[in-house]
Amino acid sequence: MKVKVLVIDDEIHIVELLKFNLEMSNYEVEYAYDGVDGYIKAKEIKPDLILLDWMLPNISGIDVLKKIRADKDLNQTPVIMLTAKNMENDKVEGLEIGADDYITKPFSIKELLARINTILRRCNTKTQPGDIILTTGNLKVDLYKHEVYKGNQKIDLTLKEFELLKLLLENKGKVLSRNHLLDKIWGYEYYGETRTVDVHIRYLRKKIEDESTSEKYIQTIRGVGYKID
Repeated sequence: MKVKVLVIDDEIHIVELLKFNLEMSNYEVEYAYDGVDGYIKAKEIKPDLILLDWMLPNISGIDVLKKIRADKDLNQTPVIMLTAKNMENDKVEGLEIGADDYITKPFSIKELLARINTILRRCNTKTQPGDIILTTGNLKVDLYKHEVYKGNQKIDLTLKEFELLKLLLENKGKVLSRNHLLDKIWGYEYYGETRTVDVHIRYLRKKIEDESTSEKYIQTIRGVGYKID
């Protein structure tokens, strides 16, 4: 069965370019030209990955992303933002809301395909019943079910947040540099944008830690990276 990609972009030539190249790479492609139709189509077809333009008519790509991340049927679907915006704050906003990646227009099809392959490869990594359950303090990460629990409460993480937590727990006590995390989680040259790691770590902390107590898990090692003991 082919991997299904949903393209949501109002520029017809971009949609046609993506559709042609993705189909040439053996993906099944669906598309929509505005955010409302895109969200409805995502609900209908449940794609394996969504390419989402930032600037859309009727409803912005960021608002579509918010709806996707709030939808129990779609919140684990990987999303790559396509955007002409290149300001750091715009990128940070998308990452904090739950985008798994972003690429700035105009983009290289080769680079985009590499990013898609990396994300899908990580999504499709299979574990079996009885595989290791990673724990620290009150946190439990079930690799088979791809679930995270804080006590008895299930915590919803994006794919990148889950992979970050998993990697830190697999290396308990070790300091992992930002560049190492970029390489292992994103899987390609990210042009030294280590801020991407900081944004995901900050959002992960909000979900798994409690600022009102001493329940802290991720330690920042100044000038180096992060670790979990």
